Amino acid sequence: MDGRNPTVLAELDSSFAVIGDVQFLPGYALALSKVPGADRLSDLPRPERVRYLADVDLVACAVENVCSARDSGYRRVNVKILGNTDAFLHAHVWPRYVWEPADVGGKPVWSYPAECWSDPGTALGTDQDELRADLTAEVVRLRDSAEFRLTL
Repeated sequence: MDGRNPTVLAELDSSFAVIGDVQFLPGYALALSKVPGADRLSDLPRPERVRYLADVDLVACAVENVCSARDSGYRRVNVKILGNTDAFLHAHVWPRYVWEPADVGGKPVWSYPAECWSDPGTALGTDQDELRADLTAEVVRLRDSAEFRLTL
């Protein structure tokens, strides 16, 4: 181990793009704010809030690009800023698929049964190394592209 957090995909302007620790919906990622003490979006001054939301958009675009290329069953991406459990600003980026079970596929991801959240078979591990590499490459590509440069 080189001392780095293995979930970090890339550092962005105002956040860290990270891969989720559960992957029952392959490609789940987050944007974690770099602002210490920020608990909610409204804790940030408007310019910093816009920069953070631009980072969330970048992560969502990367997840969509990667997941749609990897899985023909890719349907859409859901973005959620909740903060009801963890008291730090973060946005969840969930890819959604046509192959999801009918009883949860059209509902919020939190409707998935508890065992999905703790199943060792879908926990982040070496099985997702290729997915992690693809997400990292796409996040970095978008971060470094003129299309995603934000000037305020």
